[in-house]
Amino acid sequence: MNRLFTLLSVVSGLVFTSMIFISYTSTSDEADNKPSKVVEASSSESVAPEGLPQVIKAADLTKTYTFAGEVLPLDNFDAVERFDRELMVNSYWQSNTLLNIKRANRFFPTMERILAENGVPDDFKYLAVAESNLMNAVSPSGARGFWQFMKLSGKEYGLEINDEVDERYHLEKSTQAACEYIKWLKSKFGTWFDAAAAYNVGPTRYKSLLASQDQEHYFDLNLNSETSRYVFRLMAIKEIMSNPSMYGFYLEPSDMYKPFENVYQVEISKSVPSWSKFAEEHGISYRILKVYNPWLRDKKLTVMKNKYLVTIPKES
Repeated sequence: MNRLFTLLSVVSGLVFTSMIFISYTSTSDEADNKPSKVVEASSSESVAPEGLPQVIKAADLTKTYTFAGEVLPLDNFDAVERFDRELMVNSYWQSNTLLNIKRANRFFPTMERILAENGVPDDFKYLAVAESNLMNAVSPSGARGFWQFMKLSGKEYGLEINDEVDERYHLEKSTQAACEYIKWLKSKFGTWFDAAAAYNVGPTRYKSLLASQDQEHYFDLNLNSETSRYVFRLMAIKEIMSNPSMYGFYLEPSDMYKPFENVYQVEISKSVPSWSKFAEEHGISYRILKVYNPWLRDKKLTVMKNKYLVTIPKES
């Protein structure tokens, strides 16, 4: 009985194995006779099927791209490929780009006005996006605010910086300082591209790099990774934020962060012992006071000679 059972098991196993082999051979033959789907897609299908949750597309690198009126050299393959990288990185960094588009609705109008008043190209508002994502960021090196001024350079361009007041966080005043700095960099290095690069790496270092490599312009320099990508990142941010739907970003007006418009200002000419008490007296919370006035860095203010304008929302 046991021998019969063993024999039947062996026969069943052989039959099952034969069926698998025949099925595999048939499938392999069919697969060999079919063209590759990858080849098909790359050679004949330029439009993705409808209904896909995400469409991955390469950027159009044949059209003209500019920054501050200066043109990306399309005849420079290295420059084009570096720009292509930044377009890809920023267009598919969805959460960050989406937030930047929302924040821009709040902060760009003020920046645009001050840039225009100072004769600085409007495209430099995208430098603030690259530097801080339109937040009052703090870098590991100590740079602060939308425009990422270091303490020394901030003071050099007229910003008050101490334990109680830090105007690197003041949108209007820091933008004015950035305009003056950018114009000086342009006068020193000749092009807006070079001014932007020098803003990132610092004018002394940038001058040294130009001299040591015997070059005159940004696109011909061999730079550290951050600065090598910097100008291309500005251009990519400009392209995506100017044409969001082309890169898959669809926002309604109601999605945008509203500008701080319905406000009034209180002149401060004497010391304020408690900003919390001040906020309460004006019908707002301490938190809202700091949101509208991030340049106030302490719980109090000691006024020596300067006067300050504190922004208060009419409706908290």
